[in-house]
Amino acid sequence: MKFGTIALDDALGAILAHGVKCGGLSFRKGRVLGTDDLGALAAAGIGAVIAARLEPGDLGEDDAATRIATALGGAGVSVAAAFTGRVNLFATLPGLAVIDAARLDRLNRIDPAITVATVAAFVAVEPRQMVATVKIIPFAAPAAAVVAAEAVMAEAGPPVTVAGYRPLRIALIQTRLPGLSEKILDKTARVTCDRLNVLGAALDRELRCDHDTAGLAETLKGVGGADLILIAGASAIADRADVLPAAIERAGGNVVHFGMPVDPGNLLLLARLGGAPVLGLPGCARSPRLNGFDWVLQRLVAGLPVTAGEIMAMGVGGLLAEIPGRPAPRAGAPRQDSATHRRPRIAALVLAAGRSTRMGGPNKLLSPLDGIAMVARVVDAVLASSARPVVVVTGHQGEAVRAALAGRAVEFADNPQFAQGLSTSLKTGLAALPDDVDGVLVCLGDMPEVSAGVLDRLIAAYAPAEGRAICVPTFQGKRGNPVLWDRGFFGEIGALAGDVGARHLIGLHAEVVCEVAIDEAGVLADIDTPEALARLQDARRSF
Repeated sequence: MKFGTIALDDALGAILAHGVKCGGLSFRKGRVLGTDDLGALAAAGIGAVIAARLEPGDLGEDDAATRIATALGGAGVSVAAAFTGRVNLFATLPGLAVIDAARLDRLNRIDPAITVATVAAFVAVEPRQMVATVKIIPFAAPAAAVVAAEAVMAEAGPPVTVAGYRPLRIALIQTRLPGLSEKILDKTARVTCDRLNVLGAALDRELRCDHDTAGLAETLKGVGGADLILIAGASAIADRADVLPAAIERAGGNVVHFGMPVDPGNLLLLARLGGAPVLGLPGCARSPRLNGFDWVLQRLVAGLPVTAGEIMAMGVGGLLAEIPGRPAPRAGAPRQDSATHRRPRIAALVLAAGRSTRMGGPNKLLSPLDGIAMVARVVDAVLASSARPVVVVTGHQGEAVRAALAGRAVEFADNPQFAQGLSTSLKTGLAALPDDVDGVLVCLGDMPEVSAGVLDRLIAAYAPAEGRAICVPTFQGKRGNPVLWDRGFFGEIGALAGDVGARHLIGLHAEVVCEVAIDEAGVLADIDTPEALARLQDARRSF
């Protein structure tokens, strides 16, 4: 890749390295300069730009990031669309992030252009939480380096996966000593149930017995069929020869390991009985606070192996709580909120309430394209994207529009005031969205040439914290549709009146507008007239 100052005469197809602002001209970093751009720059008196130009053997940043991310993510992981050389990967189910750290270290050493960052190994993740991100540092990466990265990831399967929690049959045994209140045992059972519920599991049975080797051994023999056995002793385990480990061995099991380098949680026992893992719980397991027991329980419920070696490797990061009297307590330290790294929930509105006045009579949305109504073509593309939920706003000939969309996984919002203009459909659609959506793609029902890939690229570009709260597609420098709006603009959009949309708000909030260059002219093509419809139908027939 060549980088530096390039004269306009040699800048066609170059990628702007820095934004250009001059008079009314405003080009952002990353813009691929076309003929019209060069003319505008020349007219503004600019003779050269700082830009990058790809050479043979280079792979564009988005293509490189997409290829690496696709090879990186495996089961339980979804790959978002690329934007400015970045691709994020998200969990699709609750479970534990399984990271092959050794291979990721090798990958990050292949070429400085390629970087991969992930969450910590075995951290608990939720659906839509980010687990990894791929970023190409310059505007391109050497194709040979991308191939080498793919080879590393192909050696033993994808190095980033999510192991989902499984619905295990779990038994809890609690032992008693004189003076131990039954209320404490009841609380332990409730806390354990709550712990399991977070993992999508449930307590299959709870048993209680005296805290002695013979009684506990007999109770253990009665829990056949359990996938996991938990033992909360009335007294903490003090030695491998103590009551709990001795009872397990007397019942025919074997002790795998006692003790763990995690605080709280040091006195955890790992054993096996009849093929099922058995955990002797540390005293801290009676509390809902995070402790070493949680780390082992999560792995077992997720179907991951837990051996003595794995437990002994938990020391780094295993300091989970403060010991009274330790200097410089961390109680006031900031806590990372995983929600800040979750996949944004972007809904989609499909506006399908208009009267098609410029068509001269027929409802254009019901016009057939290859035998399928135009509005159905639009909705199918939206459903193929990651936007959810998809809300279709109906009005004029609403029943016919609903019939054309029969069987599709959409929600409907009827706009009885559709004759008053576009603003009423926007208000109706926004009012139908769930409270927890982060933003919305406003899609027009008469733009059937917009693909799902365009929608996903807009979603990938959305990052309000980085100044990208309104995402607009462009084709050859011209802005089109659909537009993605952060929910912070819902109030302004809802205050519109008459037959106007929200386009003018883009100019009012230019500082948070992100233009996403698209190679599809469909983002500019709405079908408003019989002539436009005929051209589209002819083009589809010839194709």
